[in-house]
Amino acid sequence: MSKKLKKGYTTGVHTAIAFMRALEAFLYTNETIKVTTTKMPNDDIDATIGAKIEVVVSASKDNLYLNSIPHKPYIHSNMKIFASDGLGIVTKDGLKAPKNYPAINPKPLSVIYEIYDKYANSKEIFVSIGVINGKEIAKNTANAKVGVLGGISILGTTGWVKPVSSKAYIDSIATEISVAKAQGFEDIIFTIGSTSKAKALEEFDEVQIVEIGNFVYESILLANKREFKKIVLFCGLGKALKIAQGFKNTHNRYGSIDLDRLKKEVYKDTAIELDIDGVKTIKGVYDRLDLSSAIRLKSWIYQKALEVMHSWSKKDNIELHIV
Repeated sequence: MSKKLKKGYTTGVHTAIAFMRALEAFLYTNETIKVTTTKMPNDDIDATIGAKIEVVVSASKDNLYLNSIPHKPYIHSNMKIFASDGLGIVTKDGLKAPKNYPAINPKPLSVIYEIYDKYANSKEIFVSIGVINGKEIAKNTANAKVGVLGGISILGTTGWVKPVSSKAYIDSIATEISVAKAQGFEDIIFTIGSTSKAKALEEFDEVQIVEIGNFVYESILLANKREFKKIVLFCGLGKALKIAQGFKNTHNRYGSIDLDRLKKEVYKDTAIELDIDGVKTIKGVYDRLDLSSAIRLKSWIYQKALEVMHSWSKKDNIELHIV
């Protein structure tokens, strides 16, 4: 029996709960209150697990310790919300949070507003939200690339972090695509793997390059929603072959390359014998071929992968680089 994976609350839920506790204590004492909460563990791959989120509520801005990066506060009724140390500041367009404001997504922000409206009775308060060691944690995220500086983001849509889910990765792809579009890039560059990214960086700006993992199909659809003129994919021969054979996701758990099918499709009606005995990878097959046979193989993969991706895109807007 497989282990049931553990869910966890998002940083947004933790922040809202800490705010509610701090607000309750502040309204009772009228003193500056600080509440710290630790993000609960779950079975997701998440850099923010164990992060300590600090919320301060005060009657004076002077009692807040603010992020040194200049920013505007969120204003709701008589409440102003600032970023403290470790909570990032948005410095680029294209994110859910507006430029020059603390990196807090709309959903957790709306929950904080609802709590204020329910309990504070329009009382003037100043709030800061920070994350202990948030700057260090952010180094393990894509925040700096998309323009969130000085710390992590406060995220959340449903409130739950789904363990080892694809949604979190696809959401991060969507965010990077959105930022690239907002920066004025007409083409979006997708890469699969570190070698492909290194090659793409030789030609393109890092902001327009998105590492898509294995999510080829979803990434194409996301890019088309943003109406880029061209989608450029850099990937290795094995990933390109998986696409050519119709895999929307190139991870091994979705299936393996069919070398027997490749042998039949690429070299039919020729005298070429494709030796696949004892070989498990396309690179192993490729390395056995003479130059003309290798060119034929790579050309077939290239053309077939393009054909498949164009069928997914419904547009003739994809360029492929096999590295």
